[in-house]
Amino acid sequence: MKARILTIIALLFFQAAFAQRKPAEDTRLKGLDAELQVLLDTWKAAGFAVAVVEKDKIVYAKGFGYRDYENKLPVTPQTLFAIGSSSKAFTSGLLGILREQKKLEFGESPIKYIPELKFKTNEMNNLITIKELMTHSTGLPRHDFSWYLFPSNSRDSLIQRIANQEPFAKVRERWYYNNFMFLAQGVVTEKITGKSWDENIKEHFFTPLNMTTSTTVIDGLKNGKDAAFGYQVLSDSIIKKMDYYDIAAMGPAGSINSSVTEMSNWAITWINGGKFQGNQILPESYVKEAMGSRMIINSDIPDAEFPDIQFGNYGYGWFVSSYKGHYRVDHGGNIDGFSANVSFFPTDSLGIVVLANQNGSVIPNLVRNIISDRMLKESKTDWNKYYKDRADKAKAAEKEALATKTSSQKKGTKPSHLLVEFTGDYENPGYGKMDVYTKNDSLFAQMKTRKIWLRHHHYDIFAPYQFADGKPDTTQAIPLFFNFRTNDQGEIASLIVKFEPTTDPIEFKRTPKAMAMEKADLEKLAGEYELAGMVAKFYLKGENPILYLTVPGQPEYELVAVEENKFLIKNLEGFKVEFVVNEAGTPQEAMFVQPNGTFRAKKK
Repeated sequence: MKARILTIIALLFFQAAFAQRKPAEDTRLKGLDAELQVLLDTWKAAGFAVAVVEKDKIVYAKGFGYRDYENKLPVTPQTLFAIGSSSKAFTSGLLGILREQKKLEFGESPIKYIPELKFKTNEMNNLITIKELMTHSTGLPRHDFSWYLFPSNSRDSLIQRIANQEPFAKVRERWYYNNFMFLAQGVVTEKITGKSWDENIKEHFFTPLNMTTSTTVIDGLKNGKDAAFGYQVLSDSIIKKMDYYDIAAMGPAGSINSSVTEMSNWAITWINGGKFQGNQILPESYVKEAMGSRMIINSDIPDAEFPDIQFGNYGYGWFVSSYKGHYRVDHGGNIDGFSANVSFFPTDSLGIVVLANQNGSVIPNLVRNIISDRMLKESKTDWNKYYKDRADKAKAAEKEALATKTSSQKKGTKPSHLLVEFTGDYENPGYGKMDVYTKNDSLFAQMKTRKIWLRHHHYDIFAPYQFADGKPDTTQAIPLFFNFRTNDQGEIASLIVKFEPTTDPIEFKRTPKAMAMEKADLEKLAGEYELAGMVAKFYLKGENPILYLTVPGQPEYELVAVEENKFLIKNLEGFKVEFVVNEAGTPQEAMFVQPNGTFRAKKK
């Protein structure tokens, strides 16, 4: 009994001693939970998660709100979010590893590794190096609608679009964000390694950083056990779920899904010169270079309200700036229903990761700043009030502008053609193809993953509207116009849309819908026709027969049936062939309808 009492006393002494040695709560974080909880209501956010790292440890990790707002499933530090463009530093990091392995140099042309990559001008082809891809300095603007409205699962097809995309500045003349150039970096890694970008990300980063639930494809988010849904805020108060957006082949620019816990390991790696748990994940020389100023974004003097928040430049996949006298490296991310910010202060050994399931949210930057003030022991700015006041002023200014806005719409006009004559496939090689069709006396445009209602504005100009719950939403106008153009014959030949603000409108050329014809009917039209002393020959080719035309001294032309006995000459705008048949259906003539007139050819 005496021995047992002594054992209990010793145990109690040990527990008391341990309690005395337990580290005190970090006073910098005191009251942080309550301060962040308020943001959910202020910004009508579904949820967000935050993690703070110092040196090589996570010192704070917390989830707020809901990953599934409808079913009230809470956000945790392990909840998966889409991180959007915060993925970019991963992609450029692969190039840093390849350079360390002497498999490429940043001063080389990317065309060396991707022969099919071409730019719009010879100057761009000759001057652009891999470094320009990494620093957004190629002279190309965003052209984001190209991949967003016309997605593809083929990286090669997206790369080929670049040759048809207009630049707006000279190479290295100015900084301008461009997602396509990060796609190109991902393809460079694929060409050199023989592995997909996704495989490289997993091998070089996810596996050694213990990022076991992080993924590079949307299925990883859809099938995750602890994954967030994305949300938007409608009418300043309604939290509405959004569909996941599959970025598909544009993955190297922003497809990673992760949690604040696993992204903390990525931040720790950068804080510690590329090392994680004693392993060199990224070359130290690359880390220093990547978080340095490689391209000037702007050269404005500090804002009068925040004189100690200075400059804004770009490294390799990172923005760099000064925050209250501390050197900050960060990158945000936005994709449908999600917003993110990953930041670190290399000289302070501090990292902050904020992931939110709210579309276009201020919360990641807001939370980052709140925590930065605390952890860096700087004077606290009421960032929630600052962002809210700014948002309120912007809404008031917008309301005032709308009140004074006058419409430039020309009343009483109507389209120059029947709506059915606007239908067809419209294609631009730098963007993609859309199907314009009619239904219930309305005109619609169908992209690969999105349908738009085209409401007549005036003349041959239509205003696009989004869909909500399967029907056009007149409250969600897209601030663009679809302007249809005619050719010399007065037929609808193309449409132009200001998809890229910095260049001329993007033109999509029209091809009327092809009409299916039986082989027997096509065979009747085949044969030789005399045309101004020459012989035009029509014939069939292929398992699914297509009618072709040859004229002496010219290439072979494919014909596209659009009406009975009426064909377009493919890839020749304004050129058609119409066959004249007798009562028995036997062709007598072929009329060549061209911009310079109509020519008749009799069948031999």
